[in-house]
Amino acid sequence: MPATNLLEICAFNVESCRIAQRAGAARIELCDNPVEGGTTPSYGTIRQAREHLDIQLYPIIRPRSGNYYYNDDEFEIIRQDIEACKDLGCDGISVGVATIDAEIDTEQMKRIVEWAYPLGVTCNRAFDGTPDLFKALEDLVQCGCERILTSGGKSSAPDAADILARLVENARDRICVMPGAGLKSNNLAELRRRTGAVEYHASTRTVAPNPLRYINTQVLDYGDVYVADEEEVRKMVGILSE
Repeated sequence: MPATNLLEICAFNVESCRIAQRAGAARIELCDNPVEGGTTPSYGTIRQAREHLDIQLYPIIRPRSGNYYYNDDEFEIIRQDIEACKDLGCDGISVGVATIDAEIDTEQMKRIVEWAYPLGVTCNRAFDGTPDLFKALEDLVQCGCERILTSGGKSSAPDAADILARLVENARDRICVMPGAGLKSNNLAELRRRTGAVEYHASTRTVAPNPLRYINTQVLDYGDVYVADEEEVRKMVGILSE
């Protein structure tokens, strides 16, 4: 694990990647579909992000929203998306797979780690849906994952500080436990103090203004574009560098 604390930013477009890098983030988890918890970004998005980033890039590999229990077609999609990430020069991937009982699917996760090599593998918040987080941690160590992104099984990481502290302690130097979800500059220092974690994950997302000169307000399927808040990223990076 790193000697100094670092911040990973969840980015939903290339603009957010640039903002996060400029503000001092150390890694990008690149996603699509923020409203649905993040799905695999397009090939073009990953390629464009890689061309403009000097920091680490870990696209999420998640073929759809919903649960993390996948069928054979979805595993083949995962395999092909991993190959694309390798071809594009990514540093790693963020991925998670579960059994029908919501436990870590160790057989498939080991296969994914093999597919991804030499890329690093972060287990995403499929971990938080498991019935026993501490068993899931041991499973992921055995699978060869390098990192777990987790809110401690709660909707927000600051609400699970005690659980996260125990996970960090149990992980030791075998795997990195990276708290994420609900992290902001006003709660990061306290969570850092209570958990002893060395890596943290945040989106710092804010709605980008719509640049159109004409907007038909009767059309409701535009959605929002989210970008990283540069000032908030800088504040969080500053807290972790103290």
